[in-house]
Amino acid sequence: MTHTSTFYQRGSTPIFASQADPRLHYCLYVPANVAPEDKAPLVVIQHGTARSATKYRDEWKQFSEDHGVVILTPIFPAGLVDPTDLHNFKFIEYEGIRFDHMLLAIIDEVAERYPVESAQFYLHGFSGGGQFVHRFFYLHPERLAGLSIGAPGRITELDDSLDWWLGTKGFEQRFGQAIDVPALRKVPIQMVVGSEDTETWEIMNRGESNWMDGAEKTGTTRIERLRTLERNYLAHGLDVTFDIVEGVAHSGRSVTPVVARYFAGLIDTSA
Repeated sequence: MTHTSTFYQRGSTPIFASQADPRLHYCLYVPANVAPEDKAPLVVIQHGTARSATKYRDEWKQFSEDHGVVILTPIFPAGLVDPTDLHNFKFIEYEGIRFDHMLLAIIDEVAERYPVESAQFYLHGFSGGGQFVHRFFYLHPERLAGLSIGAPGRITELDDSLDWWLGTKGFEQRFGQAIDVPALRKVPIQMVVGSEDTETWEIMNRGESNWMDGAEKTGTTRIERLRTLERNYLAHGLDVTFDIVEGVAHSGRSVTPVVARYFAGLIDTSA
């Protein structure tokens, strides 16, 4: 007879509270073919503003089964401290919470319970998730086997003449470490956005809490802003693949197959 706790640790798991900070949560998809002695690749899918973590987890089920990888989808709730806040995790630090550290703590928790390769993992985020993942990259490139940045509405360029978060001026004072550009160059990076991702109401929102004057200079649409980030990365010698998904507007679900193909190529090459 299968123990209840064992049953719910395979396939689509329940939502777990993080032991590091129970306000933060996560769920997983663990394929049936992962054996206890395995070190399965770990793919982390970071939600955006809508916190659609379980939907993303479910969209990656077949990929998990096909490639023998564990899918982790963190959940960083809206309304932490300020009940009206939607953007806390996107800029790494919020009201004393370091979301990069929280993600790494969650990965450590997962590695204690599941046979995953936690030293390096694959990371994708779309929209608000795309904002978080490229800023996480600046802090922890050595932890990433591959990075996919999906349609971020706001970008942080590698530019010490621009204040955080438009650029990286004061980065070391803010985060306690410098950016290791040679380490960034070792990480394969995908940038992905739909060809019809042209609505501007959410990203040209002067006066809101996630606005900073100068954001308009990086482009009007998410496509333009991601192209600006691409140029910035290429100027620093980073390894970038840029994917435009034809006929797609602002939809994380619609770009998932393109991200999955990118990660599959990296995973199959490293196997």
